Amino acid sequence: MKKKNRQQDDKTNVMRILEQKGIPYTPKHYAHQEGVAVDGLTVAESLGQDPESVFKTLVTRGASGSYYVFDLPVGEELDLKKAAKAVGEKSVAMIHVAELLPLTGYVRGGCSPVGMKKPFFTTFHETAILFDEIAVSAGKIGAQVLVEPNALCALVEGQFADITKE
Repeated sequence: MKKKNRQQDDKTNVMRILEQKGIPYTPKHYAHQEGVAVDGLTVAESLGQDPESVFKTLVTRGASGSYYVFDLPVGEELDLKKAAKAVGEKSVAMIHVAELLPLTGYVRGGCSPVGMKKPFFTTFHETAILFDEIAVSAGKIGAQVLVEPNALCALVEGQFADITKE
């Protein structure tokens, strides 16, 4: 029986998609308890990254029934009114955690804007463009990827907007 290469095992679908599309990234891993989501500020600290450059991925449903993805710095809070305006909805609301896996293919704490089951319109907080690289989940708890924000936004056909609370 052939032993699997550990590096190969650590590669997520997010990393495979980035490679397939020719988008450079740096994989980062952090310690965590198996299956337990870690809050974003702890992730940023574990990675030695500025929390403003580490982005969490949130999924919402608009008044129209459409789903939207928002990526914002881990220390910030999504402003639902600004988020709705950014995507042209009357309102948006966070989906229930139980809906996340069936809808996106990702678990809480491992949700990435890249490689969801279906593409959803994605908005990154406007501060993303201030960084050479931002960190987003690599699609599982314990793994992140550092990616150039414009390349990431282009990949998911997203936009940048002010979506956080003051």
